[in-house]
Amino acid sequence: MLRMSRRLTNVTITLDGATLTRARVKAAERGMSLSRYAGEVLRKDLQWSEAYGAAYRKWRALKPIRFKGRMLTREEAHDRAGLRRR
Repeated sequence: MLRMSRRLTNVTITLDGATLTRARVKAAERGMSLSRYAGEVLRKDLQWSEAYGAAYRKWRALKPIRFKGRMLTREEAHDRAGLRRR
């Protein structure tokens, strides 16, 4: 997990006018400075990316479902006898 440093660093970003205006409005709606809002957006995105990566790695580590010693076919995996029409 990312470690939060107590030491803050100034960063310069370049935005087009429309994005800057929208970001200022969103920051004001949340009662934050533009700098703090940008930091929060980045922090949340990085946390989400890390959580998604961990979930993906966990999923990839799962062994495939086997039936009678072999992998299921797509049809067998999705077989819903009560929903199929015959």
